[in-house]
Amino acid sequence: MDYKDTLLMPKTDFPMRGNLPKREPEMQTEWNEQDIYAKVLERTKNQPLFVLHDGPPYANGDLHIGHALNKILKDFINRYKSMSGYHAPYVPGWDTHGLPIEQALTNKGVKRKEMTVAEFRKLCEEYAYGQIENQREQFMRLGVRGDWENPYITLKPAYEAQQIKVFGEMAKKGYIYKGKKPVYWSPSSESALAEAEIEYKDKQSASIYVGFKVKDGKDVLTDDVRIVIWTTTPWTMPANLGISVHPKLKYVVVEVDNEKYLVAEDLLAAVSEEIGWENPKVVQTIQGSDLEYVTAEHPLYGRDSLVMLGDHVTTDAGTGCVHTAPGHGEDDFYIGSKYGLDVLCPVDDKGVMTEEAPGFEGLFYDKANKPITEKLEEVGALLKLSFIKHSYPHDWRTKKPVIFRATAQWFASIKDFRQELLQAINDTTFTPAWGETRLYNMVRDRGDWCISRQRAWGVPIPVFYAENGEEIITDETINHVSNLFREHGSNVWFEKEAKELLPEGFTHPGSPNGVFTKETDIMDVWFDSGSSHQAVLLEREDLQRPADLYLEGSDQYRGWFNSSLSTGVAVTGKAPYKGILSHGFVLDGEGRKMSKSIGNVIVPSKVMNQLGADILRLWVASVDYQADVRVSDPILKQVAEVYRKIRNTFRFLLGNLADFDPAVHRVSYDDLREVDQFMLVKLNKLIETSLQSYENYEFAGIYHAVNNFCTLDLSSFYLDFAKDVLYIEAQDQHDRRAIQTVLYDSLVALTKLVSPILSHTADEVWRHIPNVEEMSVQLTDMPSVETFANAEELTAKWTAFMKLRNHVLKALEEARNEKVIGKSLTAKVTLYVDNETNSLLDSISESLPQLFIVSAFEVAGSLEQAPNEAHKFDNVAILVSKAEGETCERCWTVTPEVGEVDEFSTLCPRCATVVKENYSHLS
Repeated sequence: MDYKDTLLMPKTDFPMRGNLPKREPEMQTEWNEQDIYAKVLERTKNQPLFVLHDGPPYANGDLHIGHALNKILKDFINRYKSMSGYHAPYVPGWDTHGLPIEQALTNKGVKRKEMTVAEFRKLCEEYAYGQIENQREQFMRLGVRGDWENPYITLKPAYEAQQIKVFGEMAKKGYIYKGKKPVYWSPSSESALAEAEIEYKDKQSASIYVGFKVKDGKDVLTDDVRIVIWTTTPWTMPANLGISVHPKLKYVVVEVDNEKYLVAEDLLAAVSEEIGWENPKVVQTIQGSDLEYVTAEHPLYGRDSLVMLGDHVTTDAGTGCVHTAPGHGEDDFYIGSKYGLDVLCPVDDKGVMTEEAPGFEGLFYDKANKPITEKLEEVGALLKLSFIKHSYPHDWRTKKPVIFRATAQWFASIKDFRQELLQAINDTTFTPAWGETRLYNMVRDRGDWCISRQRAWGVPIPVFYAENGEEIITDETINHVSNLFREHGSNVWFEKEAKELLPEGFTHPGSPNGVFTKETDIMDVWFDSGSSHQAVLLEREDLQRPADLYLEGSDQYRGWFNSSLSTGVAVTGKAPYKGILSHGFVLDGEGRKMSKSIGNVIVPSKVMNQLGADILRLWVASVDYQADVRVSDPILKQVAEVYRKIRNTFRFLLGNLADFDPAVHRVSYDDLREVDQFMLVKLNKLIETSLQSYENYEFAGIYHAVNNFCTLDLSSFYLDFAKDVLYIEAQDQHDRRAIQTVLYDSLVALTKLVSPILSHTADEVWRHIPNVEEMSVQLTDMPSVETFANAEELTAKWTAFMKLRNHVLKALEEARNEKVIGKSLTAKVTLYVDNETNSLLDSISESLPQLFIVSAFEVAGSLEQAPNEAHKFDNVAILVSKAEGETCERCWTVTPEVGEVDEFSTLCPRCATVVKENYSHLS
């Protein structure tokens, strides 16, 4: 007889190798054929609704690793929620308007100025849909489950129609107005920008100190004093109309080389050092408030420059006398308005100086710095020129510097409902908690929102103008335009004249001749995506407003979180979300930003083609995503190794359950051995930990808990000694069925717990689990936590045993290294123990040689009796020697009893009995 035929070795079709790049697309095809998303929703349709509202990625280019992090995190949450008592539909979306698409077409050779706006917009739309299709395939390849056939897209007519309604509602409440104010202006984009479209990068700028001669000192200053200002934007000097001082600061007139200068007292030392004044003599001290309405002479043009009082003046840098150009700065604008100054802005849309800057017209603003500085030096006004590197605002699309420039723009007034915004933030749950402070401070400190853009590709601002220039925004016109957009799309605005876009028979007292014009600016794209709470959550019957959660990168505190809050509170009085969850940026393995020039970019599609989407998903689960995270090929290989261990655990569990039917073979908890009960207690601790981690969106906790359970609790302990029972004993032997009960429960629970994370692998495992009813693990609930009366006692006892077992394993390893033994089954372990350990061992009814995976075991005495050669630990000394006897041909145990049973000369009595009673037909 070949005794191998009598062993109950693992049997499963579940492959050892994942081969994920090939198997995952096949599974996704099956999911699509099964319409698994619809089946999940059908199963949960009567459960409470949970809405995670998708922040729309921009429809341009392939996905980067940040996209993958974001969408996978959302998928974790939605999958978990649908398995834990919620109905969790997921509607993905895309942001489709804006400059990058215009730029992409230009780069492809499209001649925008050779076609109508409507024709150009049609090309933009076609391009956007092509990009959406490309990105949709890549998102689906990540295993992200959702309504991919019916996403929301900001260019769709129904979406645009609702966006117009949002604009109209804000206008009706008085929050929308047109005004000439300085805004971020991008000469490279030829458009106004919102704060969310600004990024800061280092830039080298000229740093100049300029003296303005006093013209009318108002009996406070004499005419021979020069007021010293400092600026890093010499190109704004032609726009100077005033000088701001702080009313509460003290100012000093100092005499240097027979010249008199005015600076803030607190900055005298710094200014003296910078300009090179030696021993400046203070000849007069003045309170800032006394300088109000003094006039100085503009050094280039001789006109008046008014001295004004402003609380924005600080002593952080400069001179305490601030160069004020109302057309080129927010503080400058507000103080200029207060004092009745003009809003002079001698720079055009392209950033070129106009004729309002005599002597410099036609120069690009940055190129004007040098000739302006030279002119200041020529007239004797330049006191010092140097260059500094400082953080400066840039256009986040073109990466080029922006300027502050006053133009007529449409604004959403934030100040009118700021307190409501701040209250809405207080009412929102933030993860991480610091997000609340960040968003609160942004809203508290932000100015009004410039919502108009001078571009072609976007949703038009639905405003008409009467003959007398009066703006027309009424319920009637808004509803009419909204309905037109719903029927025809927003392109109709550019295809028809104003009269055709107005309601039939529309009249207005400002247009006695019935002539109307329309606004040509479009809305900021942040207004587009920021309206999604109405255009998606309200528009779709399967969703609800407010959403339970918005989840995006931490940059969206100034972007989508912020714009959604502004429109949401303006329209409904409340935030459009109950909670915000943010994640960090993805960096390379060394913590550097990813860059093609460095060659450190990790591309999701490449990772999936080489390792599989589940490896990428497991990486997302492994990182502390609320901070910046790192990824590299070595990091992904480490994750792949963890995946391999988890997969091998699944395979072992499946292989040893081929003959197990839980309905027939399950052993009740009370009839299990203590060690089996202990494993179920450990399993339930894993379930409890994992469910709590899912609830708190702490996926790394699940990653580590599952990994530890598979590698430490199962592989290194329970499964290690269980083989001796599973393979060797008779099929229906009690201990074997007891272990299979634990394995089965562990397998089902583990598969469910990892399903949101390892979506493909969990479904693959599920198909191999015997006697499950559901076709997919996605159609099941998360395992529930069981309570066991003896859990605490068991945990204490078996944790102590595990510590003892680790000492034994270490002693065996050292004996193996010293060539005392070969495999552990060739060993005998003799222990010398203290009283506590002796009592522990006496209380264990399971086979101790089996638990230690040795052939012989005995407790020989107390710690004091241990021989010198024993391996000593705190509470035990361990002597490892060769076991006496022969090796059983079937179970490999070494015992003197081999051959004691007639006709089985090479077997131990246990194996002989099993073979005799169950396999006599093979002899």
